[in-house]
Amino acid sequence: MKANIEQLSQMIREAGEIGVSEFSQLAENAKTLLAKEQGLVGSLQITDGLVKASSVGEAIVVGDIHGDLESLVEILRGCDFLNRAQKNENVILIFLGDYGDRGVYSPEVYYIVLRLKETFPEKVVLMRGNHEGPEDLLAYPHDLPTQLHERFGEEWKSAYVKLRELFNHLHNAVLVENGCVMLHGGVPSQAKSIDDLAYAHLKHPRESHLEEILWSDPEEGLNGICPSPRGAGKLFGEDVTAKFLKMLGVKVLIRGHEPTEEGFKINHNGKILTLFSRRGAPYLNDRAAYLQLNLSEKWETAHQLKRFVRLF
Repeated sequence: MKANIEQLSQMIREAGEIGVSEFSQLAENAKTLLAKEQGLVGSLQITDGLVKASSVGEAIVVGDIHGDLESLVEILRGCDFLNRAQKNENVILIFLGDYGDRGVYSPEVYYIVLRLKETFPEKVVLMRGNHEGPEDLLAYPHDLPTQLHERFGEEWKSAYVKLRELFNHLHNAVLVENGCVMLHGGVPSQAKSIDDLAYAHLKHPRESHLEEILWSDPEEGLNGICPSPRGAGKLFGEDVTAKFLKMLGVKVLIRGHEPTEEGFKINHNGKILTLFSRRGAPYLNDRAAYLQLNLSEKWETAHQLKRFVRLF
């Protein structure tokens, strides 16, 4: 644990001191890593935007961070990831997206997340959230340019351009065989095969898969889909979730995207687990959560995953 804290402290110091050119180069390095991730990468099998993980070892799953450096640091301290990864333990760290916007420490959060990817490329999975969406689906308010400007001054645009390029290479979904599927927002309601997850970004905007993956939310008591009050994506019912899970041969959908008062919530009779991994303004949650998921165990519902939830 001590080594983990020392390494993390060093990353935090670097995050507060790094200049715009070094930050931009880090984003470029991460983009290059992601662009090359095809086939077998460590223990992961990657097909374009889809990551497949075997039912062995542990997955640390992190929901929305939104520029909250304190929450990110608390998660990394609590799960001891740096120390365990350094020892080459069978552990992977999965981020469900939404790293920046909202919180004032978005540049520092991006720095630490990208340094983790650069340091442990086979053990860190970076997924795309709606705040890393394509140009035609930008979240609003999109605070990142302002935060980069405040941090880096007039040269901020070079960092922003590199991050925008990086976003196009983040993954759409993670599939754990015989277990669960992870994505940022919601079910792509028109998906007919696993390829619609792997290639959702290539089919956008001709097909709605990527928009719904990034923006949709579950709704109780609804059959089918209806327009979302977010202005993008859909609200989807339990029947849509059940059909999607059956198609993939898994039991549970793990997602982020929605603030939750208790840090997590369960929807659709145990078919969906939502994580929200940062606390405080502008959100109203006093608690946040992440998962330390034993991938070798079998589960039938999200209720059985509650013992893996870590609250802070």
